[in-house]
Amino acid sequence: MTDLQQTLQQVAEALQVKMDYLLPNDGEEYTGNTVVSLKPMNDNYPTASSPVEGEDTIIKAMRYSALSGGKRLRPFMTVSCASLFGVSREASLCCAAAIEFIHTYSLIHDDLPAMDDDALRRGKPSCHIVFGEAAAILAGDALLTFAFQVLADDRVHADPSVRCELIRTLSAASGYRGMVGGQMMDLESENKKLSIDEIIRLQRLKTGELFAMSCEAGAILGKAPRAMRNALRGYAHDIGLAFQITDDLLDAEGTRSEAGKAVKKDKQAGKATLVSVLGIERAKEQARILANQAIGHLEVFDKKADELRALAEFVITRRR
Repeated sequence: MTDLQQTLQQVAEALQVKMDYLLPNDGEEYTGNTVVSLKPMNDNYPTASSPVEGEDTIIKAMRYSALSGGKRLRPFMTVSCASLFGVSREASLCCAAAIEFIHTYSLIHDDLPAMDDDALRRGKPSCHIVFGEAAAILAGDALLTFAFQVLADDRVHADPSVRCELIRTLSAASGYRGMVGGQMMDLESENKKLSIDEIIRLQRLKTGELFAMSCEAGAILGKAPRAMRNALRGYAHDIGLAFQITDDLLDAEGTRSEAGKAVKKDKQAGKATLVSVLGIERAKEQARILANQAIGHLEVFDKKADELRALAEFVITRRR
């Protein structure tokens, strides 16, 4: 195991602990200041059809998806970028958890029959397979909104203007001019011919904006100057596109066990990707170019950004 893989694993384990703490569990809810009981104050416990039972189902679905593992690249980027500015691990992990809740909600919704219709995620049955479509939709909605509740907590940062900037930036990255807009473009592109520029724009919205937020969040937490924020955004956009190309290559070349989900889906759905337009070898070359460009954005940070440089290499050589 390389040094980077060990660090990735350490951050993933710390994030798992943090998300486990933040997410509601066993009748308790994280409120941002304390943990309060959701159990009734009298002996009239709810019947099977009561709202509390429904709430319990959503909590189970949220935890099932959010705590099911994964690469945790976005949280790693947040923690690593925050360390460039001396931000505490506690603050960066809280912020990283909020970003991962957004990412998880998007995966739950992506897997639904109305979207990508995937029965497998991270090697396990997708949320809607286990809990049903309605519960999966609502669990995704709950994770989306819960992310902003977490970011609003003063444990993320004592300065409310910093928390507001994090919320504003994550909202933009996740919304119609970010991830959601890219997802819609992806759905509408099925069985259509897109230019390379159109595909790049689609991928920058669908994947790149949340990657950019993950890096920029560390700079926001550290109250970094705009030039450094922009450098990290440039790094993230390039690495995000390289990541997506590698994902598409895994879909085209990989196995179900490698990917942790069904493969050959893009071709079956008639989706336009850089792999389908450029071919496998040229797509690999483009991913390498993007990784090198990403590394170029980090010059201002000297050796402090070596983890991020190693991540660029990892992203284009990973097998899942």
